[in-house]
Amino acid sequence: MRLSLVTALVALLAAPLAQAQAPAAVPVPQGQQIEARHLAAHRAAYRLTLAQAREPGNIARAEGAMGYEVIDACDGWATRQRFSLTLTDRDGTEVETASDYSTYESKDGRRLRFTLTQMTQGAVTARIAGEAEIAADGTGLVRYTEPAAREERLPPGTMLPNHHTLLTLNAARAGQRLVVGPLFDGTSEDGAQDTTTVLSAWDAPREVEGFPALSPLGSVRMRIAFFDRDAQQQGGGATTPSYEVSMRYWENGIADQLMMDFREFVVEGRMVKLEDVPGGC
Repeated sequence: MRLSLVTALVALLAAPLAQAQAPAAVPVPQGQQIEARHLAAHRAAYRLTLAQAREPGNIARAEGAMGYEVIDACDGWATRQRFSLTLTDRDGTEVETASDYSTYESKDGRRLRFTLTQMTQGAVTARIAGEAEIAADGTGLVRYTEPAAREERLPPGTMLPNHHTLLTLNAARAGQRLVVGPLFDGTSEDGAQDTTTVLSAWDAPREVEGFPALSPLGSVRMRIAFFDRDAQQQGGGATTPSYEVSMRYWENGIADQLMMDFREFVVEGRMVKLEDVPGGC
């Protein structure tokens, strides 16, 4: 599995640009909500590098790749994220971590199927799988099949990943600077995580070097902080985020710049390839 995942990521990064065609960018008129139908089906490749190593810490280097694919499956969005990162400590020891994460989210933001496999040095260290559903009243339930069959209640107002993207894009266009609420993406066996998303001001279209198809679109920079719900409740809400990710999102849901803050170190992701993925009804 390690070889197949790493080989796939290397192949994605090495594919000739001439074979790639970026998805057509159609701006959403101001005053109109960005909806699921406006998100672009696409395949993107990112190069990962170490942006910052904090003290005290033992990380001297980090490099890797991430592949991200979104397919329009008619009534929903099928996504797959493959991630491989090699960490080198100050003694020169290398550790390779990888993950393969897939979801299917209905376009109404009510249902999510998910699978996640995490690996270290080629050995599987965790598997998470199941299905979540959000009811009309905002309450939800997740049914895990791995690592064990069980159910977990989701708090009222829980957002699913693509629904969260749409909410934040529309909030930024409306001039809001903060979106707060529980988010469930299937990457934790502990249910939803509390999140705080800080939004920049909405940016007008600009020239995008290397990816001119994005130039007609507006964008927003956002920083999402993830908090452990149990720690939040026990500590009265004043806790340190367990993980943070920053990105620039274009209005069609494509992110070309990423920052992943793992507390001890920060990894930067730069999109190096982008292509269209046919699909839809």
